[in-house]
Amino acid sequence: MGASDGTPVAAGRGKRMPRAVREQQMMDAAVQTFARLGYRAASMDQIAELAGVSKPLVYLYLNSKDELFTACIRREASALVAAVQAGIEPGLPADRQLWDGLTAFFRHTAENPDGWSVLHSQARTHGEPFAAEVAAMRAEITAFVNHLIGDAAREARCDPHLADREVAGLAQALVGAAESLAAWANDTPGVSAKEAAATLMNFAWAGLENLMKGDRWSPSAAATSSAGKSR
Repeated sequence: MGASDGTPVAAGRGKRMPRAVREQQMMDAAVQTFARLGYRAASMDQIAELAGVSKPLVYLYLNSKDELFTACIRREASALVAAVQAGIEPGLPADRQLWDGLTAFFRHTAENPDGWSVLHSQARTHGEPFAAEVAAMRAEITAFVNHLIGDAAREARCDPHLADREVAGLAQALVGAAESLAAWANDTPGVSAKEAAATLMNFAWAGLENLMKGDRWSPSAAATSSAGKSR
C-alpha cells in the first residue's frame, strides 16, 4: 500500500521512494504519454495513472501540464546533446568526428523514440515556449556541426570562397536532414543507427568534399551540360 500522499512505500522496508527518483518516474510517464497521445490530448490523470501516483502528487512535484511538458523537453534535449557529445572523440579528423556524432545521434533517437517524438513532433507544433526550448537544443547541435565543417575546410585548405555564411547554411541543412532522417529511420523497421549515419554521410560529405576543393555546381554549368546532351 502507498503512503497517504500517493507515494508508494518501498516493499518490505517502509521507506518512501526518494523525491528525485519519483520525479523522474513521473517524467518518464509524461514523455511516453505526450509522445503517444500528443500534448493536447494527454491529461495529467493519464500521466499519474501510468506513473502509479495520484494526480495531486504530479501537480505537487511538477506544478502544471505546461511546466511538466517544458521539463520533459529540457530533459530529452539535454540527453540528446549529451549523447552526441559523448560519442565524439576530439582530435580525430573532422569527417570521423561527424560520423561518430551522427551515429550517436541516430542511436539515441532510435533508443528513445518517445523522447525524440516529444522533441521533433510535439514541442515544435504547440508554439512558445515549447518551440523555443527545441530551438535552443538545435542551435547547440548546429553550432557544433558548423565548427566541424569549418575544421574540415581548414584541413582541406579548401576553396577560399567558402564563406562563413555558406558554412553556417551547410550546417543548418545537415542538421535538418539528420532530424528528418531520424524520424524516417524510427518509422522504418530494420534501419540501424550506422545505416542512417552512412546514408547521411554519403549524401552530404561527398558533396562537401567537392565543395571544399572548389568544385561547385551552378545553374549555368548545369544548363550547358543539358544543352550538350540534347544535341
